[in-house]
Amino acid sequence: MSAAEDLAASIIDFEAGGYPVGEVRHAVCECGSIRFGLLFDDEVGVAVRVCAECGEEFGMLDSDDHADEVDSVDEATCTCGGTEFLVAVGFAFAGDGEVRWVSVGLSCLADGVTGVYVDWKIDYVPTGGLSERV
Repeated sequence: MSAAEDLAASIIDFEAGGYPVGEVRHAVCECGSIRFGLLFDDEVGVAVRVCAECGEEFGMLDSDDHADEVDSVDEATCTCGGTEFLVAVGFAFAGDGEVRWVSVGLSCLADGVTGVYVDWKIDYVPTGGLSERV
């Protein structure tokens, strides 16, 4: 299994909020890189990926809408000390097709360890644009 497949499986198995994941999308920077650092706040539900190649910071999902609610962010760090990751998002959908929960998962590029670092509930509609903000 590839690192991307392992990451997707990890997000699906996590089932944040008890909601089954219906789709996993992997992050790719505009420069084409798939290597990122991640800044996050688990209380508010904010995740910002930072491209390891070009340095672009990108507020994932609806993070830009909630950035002013954050006091401080954590930097994602693997247990091995690694700070560069593959990044993917799992989307859990309600019966009406709207997103109900999102899970941001990482796969460490140093040792391959995967896991969900931050997840949050989506409590508004419509949610169609979220899948474009991975």
